[in-house]
Amino acid sequence: MQVLRDLHSTAYDSFKENINQIIKEGIARTKNVDTKLGSWDLVTQYDRRVENVLMKEISKKFPSHKFIAEETNAEQKATPELTNAPTWIIDPIDGTTNFVHGFHLTCISIALSIEKEVVIGIIYNPILDQLFTAIKGQGAHLNNQRINASQVEELCKSMVCLESSFACIPSLKDSIMKRTEACVKVAHGIRVLGSAALALCYVAMGVAEAYHIDGLQCWDVAAGALIVREAGGIVLDSTGGTFDMMSHRILACGTKKLAEELVILFKKADASIIKININNG
Repeated sequence: MQVLRDLHSTAYDSFKENINQIIKEGIARTKNVDTKLGSWDLVTQYDRRVENVLMKEISKKFPSHKFIAEETNAEQKATPELTNAPTWIIDPIDGTTNFVHGFHLTCISIALSIEKEVVIGIIYNPILDQLFTAIKGQGAHLNNQRINASQVEELCKSMVCLESSFACIPSLKDSIMKRTEACVKVAHGIRVLGSAALALCYVAMGVAEAYHIDGLQCWDVAAGALIVREAGGIVLDSTGGTFDMMSHRILACGTKKLAEELVILFKKADASIIKININNG
């Protein structure tokens, strides 16, 4: 366990000063914005600066460790591959669209995977000074205070976080819209935050009961999924199966019963799409 604490300290020390300043400086300034896969997938000079600093600082202490980092991966046009080797999974700025618009829900997300299992998760929003951390087997924390997921079991009493930006992708549009519509009809409230990492943290701290999205990459969810689990929550594949951060599907909830209700809801929503397509065919 001490080894994990030391690794955790190294990751935190690598960004607590320089990275904070970059984010705080950049959020209020004009950015150079490029697109990657589409208008919903943005990158700025600040994303690249943050990622470079993190990789440089971590590599100084752990030169043999590998990285799966969003912007480096995009530049290399490579499919992320997770091996058994110690691997740092980095999203330098999660919620880049929020960041571009100066909206405060944006963060840095870092996870460490060893033998394909995430053992450290760190998510930091320097604008709100919220530091979410988890070490496998040691619980989840917000600014060094223990946090716990909600124990609400009914969807009708739940705040559910979803994402809508991917609805502009033809292959995901129908599913996103139908699942969102289904949740709106039952849930106590729906929120779209624009940051997967922070949405997962809010599930972990119990202010939201559930979070779901399909289509994300491992750097979006690796740290957050561990934080949810260490807070006592549950993380599944959105089909109800075992969560795999490389599969692009996630459902995180405070309780197993709520997760099961949402899985059934999503399956019914997806089935309605098939029925519509058959009738229109």
